[in-house]
Amino acid sequence: MGEVTLKLPKEVSFEVFQQSDYVCPNCNSKELSVFYSVTDIPVHSCLLMSSKEEAHRYPTSDLQLGFCPSCRFISNVRFDPGLHNYNTSYEETQGFSECFNTFAKSLAQKIIGKYDIHNKTILEIGCGKGEFLALMCQLGGNRGIGIDPAYVPERNPDTTGSQIEFIQDFYSPKYSHIEADVICCRHTLEHIAPTLEFMQKIRKTIADRPDTLVFFELPDVMRVLQEGAFWDIYYEHCSYFTAGSLAELFRISGFKLDDLYHDYEGQYLIATAYPSRNSICHGEDSENDMDISNQAVSEFRQKCSQKIDYWLRTIRKFNRDGQRVVIWGSGSKAVAFLTTLKLSEEIEYIVDINPYRHGKYIPGSGHEIVAPEFLKQYKPHKIIVMNPVYCDEIRQELDRLNVNADLLTV
Repeated sequence: MGEVTLKLPKEVSFEVFQQSDYVCPNCNSKELSVFYSVTDIPVHSCLLMSSKEEAHRYPTSDLQLGFCPSCRFISNVRFDPGLHNYNTSYEETQGFSECFNTFAKSLAQKIIGKYDIHNKTILEIGCGKGEFLALMCQLGGNRGIGIDPAYVPERNPDTTGSQIEFIQDFYSPKYSHIEADVICCRHTLEHIAPTLEFMQKIRKTIADRPDTLVFFELPDVMRVLQEGAFWDIYYEHCSYFTAGSLAELFRISGFKLDDLYHDYEGQYLIATAYPSRNSICHGEDSENDMDISNQAVSEFRQKCSQKIDYWLRTIRKFNRDGQRVVIWGSGSKAVAFLTTLKLSEEIEYIVDINPYRHGKYIPGSGHEIVAPEFLKQYKPHKIIVMNPVYCDEIRQELDRLNVNADLLTV
């Protein structure tokens, strides 16, 4: 990337200071150190706006990432759950991607096969539009209960003969009566601030059923830190885990890990566990990532600064050269990318394959979301791909449309 000039937006800060007023929600220590701040960012990333004006008016807040040296957990110490409004307008699904669906099916088959999940009851906390729960039920002949305030009945993917019940709500103790053989929670824990409290509620719900399998999937923050991936840091995600901090949370909460590994080209952490009679168990040496976590946090400033500076210079150069630039992928990564860099007219459109997003505008920057077919007339020169895992899929779509543009990945 060349010499680092650190021409950062004034809203971004790497000042490090002790935040002793805040308690780590993962282990209850009071040693959090704030190492990254960004101001005036949208409090939601996946709620879509009907106009540019509405998107510009959408509520914003500040984010400060605090690192806990005791358990390696990272949290947004400025997070206010009262600002959030999860509802049926929340458009989080990745189910229109063949690449993602292939991964989801492979994951479901792996979990079902390894743990013999057949003719069982599966509870999914934060089921979204229900695609994965339906998949687990279809492949294993299982029954399902999905809980999510953003579930949309009209998009019910259930083809199992009404073997799935969906509840439009947040998971809470009022659902503790549900007895499930498997409790699944994918890409939800990172949206929850009181992580220890949440996991303890689940453990209490399971009670004395030792064969209940708990299955979690969530982003790995170690990759974010080591890549300086500022586009993977946004207000909705208030909790960030390394493998070690996730393992410690499970053990403190009364679970015994059965498996903990990375998937989806290293982007996701996947953990399976069973309830334990002991509140704390010792982990494996491979989960002791204290030293590497400290190093990753200390080096984040330079790596993130390099990435911010690089993208600002690169996009401005494209503009000077008269080249049209679009972003592919209108989810949280795009929102964080655009709002952190404070980009507006430098990029005019965002492309997405999800038809429920077309014609909408992302919060904060107000960029319009268009279908891939739009590129045939727009003829972009450069396409910035917000997740490199989708590059092959995107290239195939561009070839189908006969659109010739350079792909750049973050």
